[in-house]
Amino acid sequence: MSVRDDLLLTRRIAQFLYREAEYADLHEYEEWEKLWEDDGIYWVPANGDGGDPDHEMSILYDNRSRIALRVKQLMTGRRLAQSPLSRLSRSVSNVRIVGREDDEIIVTANVLIFESHTRGEQTWGTRTEYRLRERDDDFRIVRKKVVLTNNHKALYTMAFLV
Repeated sequence: MSVRDDLLLTRRIAQFLYREAEYADLHEYEEWEKLWEDDGIYWVPANGDGGDPDHEMSILYDNRSRIALRVKQLMTGRRLAQSPLSRLSRSVSNVRIVGREDDEIIVTANVLIFESHTRGEQTWGTRTEYRLRERDDDFRIVRKKVVLTNNHKALYTMAFLV
């Protein structure tokens, strides 16, 4: 791949990640869910960078059907921790293609999430790894691993999509 092609691909991926962040920030859950592949995995490890989610504690470890259930629950409007909805604003940065495996592109990014809620304001920092597949001139998420930089401390309320 030429440098130009690599830059264009990185730009397309960054645009995809910005769109995913916007859907999550605006609570556009149905649109956010459409970004996922049928075999998608959404993982937020607890206590560090995460090793094997089948053998270690996770804050969240969802397969595709659990992602769909999570979205349905959020859409009911009956999640007390999100009543009223948090106002969210994300900054996505340091988007890098770090590898390829079969038909998947491995991407890392830093995400800073600002949450404003009646209970107060919170800033969440993450190091996020994506595995993406190209589909119809766009991308789909195969795996999203979100490592919270403060996951070594008690996390009091995080009832939104990270």
